[in-house]
Amino acid sequence: MTIRVVIVEDSPTMRAILTNRLSREPDIEVVAAAANAAEGRQMIRELDPDVVTLDVEMPGMNGLDFLEKIMQLRPTPVIIVSGATQKGADTTARALALGAVDCFAKSELGGGGSAFGDGDQLAAMIRSASKVRFAPRQAPPPAASTARVASQARLSIVDRPRLIAIGSSTGGVEALQTLLGDFPVDCPPTMIVQHINERFAPAVARTLDQNCPPRVQLAEPDMPLREGNVYLAPGDDRHLGVGGTSQLHAKLRRGEPVSGHVPSVDVLFASVAELVGAQAVGILLTGMGSDGAKGLLAMAQKGARTIAQDEATCTVFGMPRAAISLGAAKVIAPIGHIARHAFHKAA
Repeated sequence: MTIRVVIVEDSPTMRAILTNRLSREPDIEVVAAAANAAEGRQMIRELDPDVVTLDVEMPGMNGLDFLEKIMQLRPTPVIIVSGATQKGADTTARALALGAVDCFAKSELGGGGSAFGDGDQLAAMIRSASKVRFAPRQAPPPAASTARVASQARLSIVDRPRLIAIGSSTGGVEALQTLLGDFPVDCPPTMIVQHINERFAPAVARTLDQNCPPRVQLAEPDMPLREGNVYLAPGDDRHLGVGGTSQLHAKLRRGEPVSGHVPSVDVLFASVAELVGAQAVGILLTGMGSDGAKGLLAMAQKGARTIAQDEATCTVFGMPRAAISLGAAKVIAPIGHIARHAFHKAA
């Protein structure tokens, strides 16, 4: 089946590059290319594409507002095609938190020859995004109910875990913002592998740090893991794991892909299972594929509390589904309740 794509990009040169590159793929059809948000909105309404590529740094418009309207009025898989400047990366991270499913970095030079040296990556992103099916948006729970869930997580941590490990992929930045927003400021040390381009990982950490009670930062080699801190894998060619005995610390090591990824959720979870065992909590969130399923099973077999995000609140149910099918998840919960389960064994 042909994947129908609408490109929204203000640069005529970049529109031409994108159109030319994607048109080479036999299963992808560029049905329209818009120069601004107004054109893009009209084309999306009329053509109902499978995937939208969006440059959120277009002059004369607020790309984040445009994305938010897309997700509210006509939820469509959106891939952010962004520059690698700090401003572009920060905007991309906020867009991922609003529901964009992935991001592709433009060349810093912006030239036609180098911008798509790995053009197959963009095509692969589009193929994955086309499989995303958004669940109908539900009315938010009453404010009192939401406040009660959050306060239970923040103010009364029962059986405090020594370490929390989280894995996520497609749709994960949005899910992480919700999950970490319910974490207490003095949460147990928390480690995250989110499948993200390394150019955008620092901006994702900053965005989560600005919107969540604990401190969120990129993990560094041998960094001590302390309460109130969340450590995000840098997203480069290094796997993230845990080391140490009395004082846990972050381990970063180069290696081949595991379960198709570097960094790999399976590597993180297996490391935590081996070193922390029953004193840990493992959480597997939305994502394509099966990375993290075997690692979560290893954690469960060591006695850790293991939690998978439910299908209704996942952007893509692949990773949690794989874990559930292995019997790795002791709890299956909507994203808004996972923090409570992480801190309350009998929740």
